[in-house]
Amino acid sequence: MPFKLKLIMVVWVLLLTAIVLTPSCRGAVPAQALQHRADLTRTARAIWGLDAPVAVFAAQIHQESGWRADARSPVGAQGMAQFMPATAAWISGLYPALGANAPYNPGWAMRALVTYDQWHYQRLRAADPCQRWAMALSAYNGGLGWVQRDQRLAASRGLDAATWFGQVERVNAGRSAAAWRENRDYPRRILLQHQPHYVAAGWGAGVCL
Repeated sequence: MPFKLKLIMVVWVLLLTAIVLTPSCRGAVPAQALQHRADLTRTARAIWGLDAPVAVFAAQIHQESGWRADARSPVGAQGMAQFMPATAAWISGLYPALGANAPYNPGWAMRALVTYDQWHYQRLRAADPCQRWAMALSAYNGGLGWVQRDQRLAASRGLDAATWFGQVERVNAGRSAAAWRENRDYPRRILLQHQPHYVAAGWGAGVCL
């Protein structure tokens, strides 16, 4: 084989390898996340303490908006944390320390997401932090009341109401089929799919690992 042809083949192999191993293809940490890493870490530790699961929050933002500050969903959810306007107004009123309601501001969005997660986490009980986080994320996505109804329904059917994966997540207390599927996918994507990439990239401790 002529040397020039060999060289061309080597170059193509290297290019294909680079494409396969890029973060976007592996589902790893996107470049746009890096500019917010220090701010998210400070925010999480200020609200949750030094052992804050920063990787969970990062994975959640990854799922919500892909770190796009200008993200807007078809149903009207806004900003990096994808708050609906009513929820953003409610949490900014409940926690004045967050500052003025500004869902498209990355700093506000990260503070609000971490605070709202804590609000749910404090109101739920589970077998361990992994299960509790899964329930808190389900509540962030679909509402605390739904998780509590799901827990009661699970218990009535002989399932473990303190365990999300394989137990509470199996029941539906009345959501539409589409909303139920989206809600069940939400904790799994964050905790089992995205979170490991952030832990591996040094974003701090996580859960369910």
